[in-house]
Amino acid sequence: MMADWPILSTTIWLPIIGGLLVLGSGDKSPNVSRWLALAFAVLTFLVSIPLWTAFDSGTAAMQFEEKAAWIPDWNIFYHLGVDGIAMPLILLTSFITILVIIAGWTVIQKRPSQYMAAFLIMEGVMIGVFASLDAMLFYVFWEAMLIPMFLIIGVWGGPNRVYATIKFFLYTFFGSVFMLIALIYMYTQSGSFEILDFHALKLPLNAQLLIFIAFLLAFAVKVPMWPVHTWLPDAHVEAPTGGSVILAAIMLKIGGYGFLRFSLPIAPDASHALDWLIILLSLIAVVYIGFVALVQADMKKLIAYSSISHMGFVTLGLFIVFRIAANADAPGGAVLGMEGAMAQMVSHGFISAAMFLCVGVVYDRMHSRLIADYGGVVNTMPVFAAFMVFFAMANAGLPGTSGFVGEFMVILAAFRADFWYAFLAATTLIIGAAYTLWMVKRVIFGDVANENVAKLTDLNGREYLVLGLLAAAVLALGLWPQPLIEVMDASITHLVQQISVSKL
Repeated sequence: MMADWPILSTTIWLPIIGGLLVLGSGDKSPNVSRWLALAFAVLTFLVSIPLWTAFDSGTAAMQFEEKAAWIPDWNIFYHLGVDGIAMPLILLTSFITILVIIAGWTVIQKRPSQYMAAFLIMEGVMIGVFASLDAMLFYVFWEAMLIPMFLIIGVWGGPNRVYATIKFFLYTFFGSVFMLIALIYMYTQSGSFEILDFHALKLPLNAQLLIFIAFLLAFAVKVPMWPVHTWLPDAHVEAPTGGSVILAAIMLKIGGYGFLRFSLPIAPDASHALDWLIILLSLIAVVYIGFVALVQADMKKLIAYSSISHMGFVTLGLFIVFRIAANADAPGGAVLGMEGAMAQMVSHGFISAAMFLCVGVVYDRMHSRLIADYGGVVNTMPVFAAFMVFFAMANAGLPGTSGFVGEFMVILAAFRADFWYAFLAATTLIIGAAYTLWMVKRVIFGDVANENVAKLTDLNGREYLVLGLLAAAVLALGLWPQPLIEVMDASITHLVQQISVSKL
């Protein structure tokens, strides 16, 4: 499907141009920068809506395609397009960016124009990652993401921000180098950097194994999977609230997207041969990291570990496909697992953003993230307490919220692969409830703990708007997930058939 106008290019470059304009507006009139940033963020979201409304959910083909020569001597093109896997993630990105701009409205007093500009530029770059159909274009956007996030943590972060930024950069850049080597190798085999041409390659198992490992090093860090997850809690603790929101809600999803777009379709035989490794690492993340979250004293660090645990469901859902097929249950169970993984990515985008924003609300008032410094917040901030408890229940997987949908689908698919996979995955419903509700009990309920809590004021209009929009999204996806399932179904089914033809 060809769009009548370059909708994907507009969605990518509009926030980048907006970011440059906001940067140029300077800090002499910070309100001008803020309103300009909000205008571009809202406009980008409005521009992205036709990706959903005009999307043909009956086909797995790429839609809204744009293609132009970029470096023709090397057969590199500016090639964009989306399917049912990429499109929901683009909408998630444009939606969350609006909330980040609003959340930092008065909180960021130091260089507000640069802060807002960094998020707008990062929005465009992340959308570019999801929309790229040329591997080199994908790689350029992939690496470009590091720069604004590096600056956001390094300039507006906490006291240990330099350590956190360097660790974040080294981890993510290290994995990307191996991905580049794999992309160049596949170029030598296909004569093209087109991602869909890579999908059509028939590579021997040895080559697939090396390519799979190269991609694993890049995407596992981004998810992040155990044991390359240690950069994330440090980055979250030191990042400003907006940085934590984008990290958890969007950047982690790019790792899951990479597995769907590259690892599984390009190296299906290697994916089957090493699926045990990904399943093992996923279950360790779900169970072990859940227990790690249980002992955290810092709210942000607890939610960061919670994110790692919940993202374990994503990788589990993606790689149990071969185990399900081995039990003669393909493609239904495999599709269920992958769609559950996608639903979990979108849901986690809403819930993790909401949890970090809730921490940001109380941090802005008390300048502490330590659970021990709180207690009895419900007495002074009843509206905030209601939102916090709701998002905590969603994080624990309460039926009727989006947190239940993806986890339930993955657990159901895991049952078709192996009872013990499902049993271990389902423990997150207990562990997740334990660490989330334990935090809520100590922060929200009980008597007012100290004078600082007694002086707290409830949500202002800006905070109410941000949390209200996220609550609506969590409820909508939890009560009616069918529209999301429908748009991704054809693409997921096609991917399962792709890897089944090769391996099953």
